[in-house]
Amino acid sequence: MKTKHQHFKIYKPYGMLSQFDSNAKHEQKKRFLSELGTFPEGTMPIGRLDKKSEGLLLLTTDGKLSNHINQSGIEKEYYALVDGAISAKAIQDLQTGVKIGFDGIKYDTKPCKARILESTPNLPQRSQKIRDERHGPTTWISITLKEGKFKQVRKMTSAVGYPTLRLVRVRIGQVFLDGLDVGEVCNLPDLPSII
Repeated sequence: MKTKHQHFKIYKPYGMLSQFDSNAKHEQKKRFLSELGTFPEGTMPIGRLDKKSEGLLLLTTDGKLSNHINQSGIEKEYYALVDGAISAKAIQDLQTGVKIGFDGIKYDTKPCKARILESTPNLPQRSQKIRDERHGPTTWISITLKEGKFKQVRKMTSAVGYPTLRLVRVRIGQVFLDGLDVGEVCNLPDLPSII
């Protein structure tokens, strides 16, 4: 009999790790996905969001599906609030690729989609305050990648001179964050067919 896998989408809160627990002593006081509810045995996150990033995270009990999504170059869209009034040149540089570092090795990012958002996205307030306009202008941008290296979006915006102040993943393939509240969990029985 074929195993019936379960799939979920969640709004991962700022400050939470993209894992269910940790045996590491230095992580015992950290927040984990297990705070968000009880999940079936074998549930795993598909990819990760770093502790300071928030938004759409997919969970599944299907390891093959997880592998497929992580390896197949499916688009992942992020909204980033950057420090400063970002220039057209910086957006173009993001689109064509920039040099960033991983473990001391320089890496050229692949071409991606990047654009300035016309208005502030309708997102829940973040638990930790972000500096406001009194300290200078900020810009919301959208970046859509088909790769996903550690802290890649943050490193990319810094490389063009506009550090990221807030980062929210809003889409993976055809799955959208779509009005989920922070910490909310939603069943996605049809995930394999829509991804």
